[in-house]
Amino acid sequence: MLASIITAALQGAAAILLLVVGVLLTLRLYIRHKKKNQLPHLRQDPGSVVVGFFHPYCNAGGGGERVLWCAIKALQKKYPAVQCVVYTGDQDATGEEILQKAWQRFNIKVSRPVEFVYLTRRDWVEAKTWPYFTLLGQSMGSVFLGWEALCKLVPDVYIDTMGYAFTIPLFKYIGGCQTGCYVHYPTISNDMLERVAQRTESYNNRRVISKNPVLSFFKLVYYHMFAFAYGVAGKRSDVIMVNSSWTLGHILHLWRAASKTSIVYPPCDVEEFLKLPLKEEDSQRTTHTIVSIAQFRPEKDHDLQLRSFHEFLKKKSNQEISQYKLILIGSCRNAGDVARVEELRVTVKDLGLEDSVEFLLNVSFEELKKQLHHATIGLHTMWNEHFGIGVVEIMAAGTIVLAHNSGGPKMDIVVDRKGTKTGFLASDITSYADAMETIFNLTPQERMEIRMNARESVKKFSEEEFSQGFLSCVSCILEEK
Repeated sequence: MLASIITAALQGAAAILLLVVGVLLTLRLYIRHKKKNQLPHLRQDPGSVVVGFFHPYCNAGGGGERVLWCAIKALQKKYPAVQCVVYTGDQDATGEEILQKAWQRFNIKVSRPVEFVYLTRRDWVEAKTWPYFTLLGQSMGSVFLGWEALCKLVPDVYIDTMGYAFTIPLFKYIGGCQTGCYVHYPTISNDMLERVAQRTESYNNRRVISKNPVLSFFKLVYYHMFAFAYGVAGKRSDVIMVNSSWTLGHILHLWRAASKTSIVYPPCDVEEFLKLPLKEEDSQRTTHTIVSIAQFRPEKDHDLQLRSFHEFLKKKSNQEISQYKLILIGSCRNAGDVARVEELRVTVKDLGLEDSVEFLLNVSFEELKKQLHHATIGLHTMWNEHFGIGVVEIMAAGTIVLAHNSGGPKMDIVVDRKGTKTGFLASDITSYADAMETIFNLTPQERMEIRMNARESVKKFSEEEFSQGFLSCVSCILEEK
């Protein structure tokens, strides 16, 4: 009887396996057939190689988008036969408008045309679409979105530049592509698992779950299962690039692919910021500004910035308060970000900071440089920021940085150089307020020493260094094609 049950189970498993293999082979043949008829103008030259970048938010104007455009610029410069394609969900912008924004925001111009493949269902990868089991939902959504991308254009080489690891097996096994990825931030990390295990409330661990031991247990099981699947998917990539030491540690732990994983620091426009003159402060200076550079996303924690600034001002007289101003500079990707800005404006009003806080949205690159050049402090408050391009830009501009004591800023950027400080780190309202007080109490000469040292330390994060590292990693998969 037992033998019969085991035999039946094995036969059932074999049948399912054969069915799955059959479906995969059918899909592979279907995609190969479509490839022959897709965008023939990209394949006029028999030696051309089509490189597809999966970046549904390519027009967002953040650090991830700088990586995308610098990567394309580097490829076009080295490989004349490479044809670059970007899979985007920005249906409200033409290709010309997207490239124009890249030039205005990042001062980056590509040397040859870029093809844009527009995706209609970007909402599949947005958190609002998946109010429950968000990580799983977004990951499944990325596969559906990836399938739409694959059906519209099959590239020779596929590079995910937004962290959608579950699309990699799709393009590798169904699309027959060489695959690479640039990981800005692991979809799930050991820190997230630890927060759930310790039942710590955060933006991605709601109070109703963190305060309930049963719900926390099931969420932890779900997270561990998801982490395993995430590792299996990510490991399929032929080339893995990560942006910092912090990200490297998590990816090595989760993906277990050390032999093909490398740190490639993201490109920071340090050259443009280094052109700003590093002037000595007027010893009689009476006004100071604090500038924040960050997209208005929840993890950037602008609320901490406002409350820290408020705590700092509590120690000042009414006359002294007028000497300080906080300027929040950032871009809005979608309606959720716009709503978040409105919530922050309400917080500003509740804290009585209307005369001390200013919002500058979607500013030009020139305006960004101007604001940093005149600021005393550049503020950053994201916990476990994967890298922190904004932090590097602050330091390159000659502004004293005050960043979160975690992630990339702690491990790679705001580190002592030759035993001398390059900036300041903090972790909560009190420590941020105290650090502001410390920085403003320094003499102009003491601040100048830190500013000069910080400028020297960030030269390793230049666009040239990124281009060399990126090309070194992807050359193997390009040359195979």
